[in-house]
Amino acid sequence: MSEKINDGGPAFPMPRGAAAGKHNDSQQGMSLRDWFAGMALQGYRSRVDCLTLSPEAASECSFKDADAMLAEREKGKQP
Repeated sequence: MSEKINDGGPAFPMPRGAAAGKHNDSQQGMSLRDWFAGMALQGYRSRVDCLTLSPEAASECSFKDADAMLAEREKGKQP
């Protein structure tokens, strides 16, 4: 059995019923891990020297960065 990946919880949580004034528990949105990875990927793809990375390699690097950011959050460190 694989260990659950820490996803950091919802990136942009909303209180119950806040979406258009309706009660909706099913729309949690993206995880903080996905948000961090997307931001890292954006940074990689904006660099000319990283454009040669395959999409798979860039994605793998992005999620490694996201996992490192979440690990630092757990330690309670500030950037």
